[in-house]
Amino acid sequence: MVSLNYCWRLVATGGCFVVFGLGGFALWTFVFPVVRVFPGKSRSERIRRVIHKSFGAFLWLMQKVGIMRMEVVGAERLRNCRNALVLANHPTLIDVVALISLMPSASCVVKQALWGNLFLSGVVRAAGYISNSDSDSLINECANDLKSGHPLIIFPEGTRSQPGEPLNFQRGAAYIALRSGMPILPVLIDCNPSTLTKCKKWYHIPHRPFNLRIEVLEPLQLERWSKPGELQTIAARKLTQAFETYFIRELSKWTQ
Repeated sequence: MVSLNYCWRLVATGGCFVVFGLGGFALWTFVFPVVRVFPGKSRSERIRRVIHKSFGAFLWLMQKVGIMRMEVVGAERLRNCRNALVLANHPTLIDVVALISLMPSASCVVKQALWGNLFLSGVVRAAGYISNSDSDSLINECANDLKSGHPLIIFPEGTRSQPGEPLNFQRGAAYIALRSGMPILPVLIDCNPSTLTKCKKWYHIPHRPFNLRIEVLEPLQLERWSKPGELQTIAARKLTQAFETYFIRELSKWTQ
């Protein structure tokens, strides 16, 4: 029975990824052209809402076929946030899918490789997501997007966490926070058993369905760590360390 359950979840995992890829292509080809003609909100915002619903449906599918379970604490903070920099740790591949499924109009920074992906390039372009290809303009693009009224999802690590290793935040999130001056909404994510990490292929599935736990904490004001008039490079270094220390402390409470 254990072997049959594992084989089923392996096939179901592969099937879900096929659905995800083909779904992205279908959205870009058939759905987005229709969505663009509706009046009201901007095109990119309408498309982001479609992606939000689609990602929610994808996670529902993964739970229905027995691959995963999902637990969210404080979902209303994500659903209702505006002009907030959403910072989260990044233990698994589907973190961004889960966060966007909880946020109707969120933007995010997308790695350059997806802009050339056959199935997903149309989705990220149509949604107006921000490419990480140009580090010089990235900070300004993120700050401008925040000021336009949308929440922005950032993973300060820059890539997925390595299981068992301490968090290592990059300074990009700190520079965006300093440039925009917007509130910070911290999100803790845990995946147990660990799966879909940077060092594992999709077919390296755990022995049981994994549980994705998301907890949205209270918003933080930048003034908590930033001093007016401080040199930006120094402020960014201090803020990065503060973010890292804060997340390590909050995540450690889950294991106590």
